[in-house]
Amino acid sequence: MCTVVVSIDPSAEIPLILVGVRDEFADRPWLPPGPHWPGLIGGRDLLAGGTWLAVDPVAGRVGALVNGRGVLAPEETRLSRGGLPLAVAAEGDLAGFDPARYDPFHLLVADPAGARLWHWDGVALWDEKLPEGTHMIVNSGWERGEENERVAFFRPLFAKAARPDAIGGRWEEWRELATGAGLSRDDPRAMIVRHELPGGRVFGSLSVSLLGLSVGGVRYDFTGDPGDPAAFRRVLPE
Repeated sequence: MCTVVVSIDPSAEIPLILVGVRDEFADRPWLPPGPHWPGLIGGRDLLAGGTWLAVDPVAGRVGALVNGRGVLAPEETRLSRGGLPLAVAAEGDLAGFDPARYDPFHLLVADPAGARLWHWDGVALWDEKLPEGTHMIVNSGWERGEENERVAFFRPLFAKAARPDAIGGRWEEWRELATGAGLSRDDPRAMIVRHELPGGRVFGSLSVSLLGLSVGGVRYDFTGDPGDPAAFRRVLPE
């Protein structure tokens, strides 16, 4: 997953909204979100067995992963980062784990009370609590400035988007933004991307998740057709 958007408004009916765009090689096998693990819902990576985003619907908690940059873990002891969203969605924390066994990452855990973000660059692990407002996490981390073209374009749009007044309310504006706001996939600002690589492989945006977290429950919409705002299907509530 290469982009996560988090909108936090403690006074709202839906205090936390999350958008997750997963970028990956198109030929990497995966399954759409489902109960692939006890008590957790998420898409399943069939190559390494983990996920990029996991939800605990009972706890009302989500874990989301963005690959980071830095020093890679030793190949002989490396573990898949796909287990990390499962861990924080289930436990709400990363207590007792060894970061040195993982390649760099940015890992978010969120619930209606707010969001926490861990960073691991292969040398140091640190965490931050996200304040009220609209935030974007990309491969370089939690971007606050205007140096990233994607963030500079999309963050003001998400910040101005009308917040749904209920889990079952109107999400059309968020769906439109989450699926790229009509930008071409080769636009340098694009959030939904596609790159044809030497040798014929394709790397690009494979899916989009849109979640609303409130004390009344979790709304989880998903699409494997990331360019079409009308293609979302409901995952939660069932």
